Amino acid sequence: MRSIKTLAIVCATAISLTSCSDNNIDLNLSSETKILFTSNNSDGNVNMYNVTDMSNITNNTLTTATVKADGIYYDGSEDLVVQASRTTFGLEGYTGININSTSVNANIGVTGSLDMTSPRELAVNGNFYVVADNADADGDATTKDGRLFIYAKNGNTFTLRNTITTDIKLWGIVFKGNDLYAIADTTNELAVYTNFLNNATSAAVSASKTIAIEGIVRTHGLTYDAASDIMVLTDIGDASNGQDDGGFQIIEGFTSKFNATANGTTLALSEQTRVSGASTLLGNPVDVAYDSDSKTVFIAEAGNGGGRILAFNNINSGGNLTPFYNATLASASAVFLHKE
Repeated sequence: MRSIKTLAIVCATAISLTSCSDNNIDLNLSSETKILFTSNNSDGNVNMYNVTDMSNITNNTLTTATVKADGIYYDGSEDLVVQASRTTFGLEGYTGININSTSVNANIGVTGSLDMTSPRELAVNGNFYVVADNADADGDATTKDGRLFIYAKNGNTFTLRNTITTDIKLWGIVFKGNDLYAIADTTNELAVYTNFLNNATSAAVSASKTIAIEGIVRTHGLTYDAASDIMVLTDIGDASNGQDDGGFQIIEGFTSKFNATANGTTLALSEQTRVSGASTLLGNPVDVAYDSDSKTVFIAEAGNGGGRILAFNNINSGGNLTPFYNATLASASAVFLHKE
């Protein structure tokens, strides 16, 4: 079984489609079961899409009491869905989830303290759940900072182990082994905290290394695919324009390219592939995933048209691509793909 933080988009019933064509689509039929879990900041419900066969998708819904939510994760060994609630400002774990069941009301079986102010992305390493909080940490709006809340899951409880205060603003985070990569919100920078969980007490911690990503105006989402060594980052452009100035950039051979870029310097656009332009419908892409099986980039678009789920293939040359999948999802915020 493997669980991969990703975003999978499909031509599904039970969701509102603005367009869905079959141009150049690899249906990627697989013997694996693939379930897509999504969060949003519209109704807070968790939608579960069975995307095993992309030509025959079913959609079940976990109805939650949360109105707004962001980072999401599914633990198949415990049949547990976890999302970061922007209503209660804590982690909520929904238990007894049959991923092939019909729509049900969610049962909160794992809870913890309500510590956060503005939770965004969730990254998981073993029994540690790390949440990026993008609220002002020191009360001074002129300084750049954020907090990373580290929770340990023990039985039916999330226990706050410690809090790391950063000197960058936060949004997207993802583990690559034991290293935590984080975007530096309001910039085009990518930071890494090596052996992140070794920071076991509450403290202010600076990134081990930070580089700029040429071509990006303001990054938000990121994902890393270990099988292909590909990192994908989104660009929301000007925050006041949520309709048509966004994009995403693909970095193949990420490990060697990141290592070869010195701290404080820039990874050249010539080392990346960029997708942007009016045809992409990218305005405020807040989350991203890459599926190395089908070589597809999936985007949670929070701005254009009020929110969309977009998928792109044939991305090798980049450019002003038209998404092969385009579905309405109001205020889409986070996604997780489980494979077993």
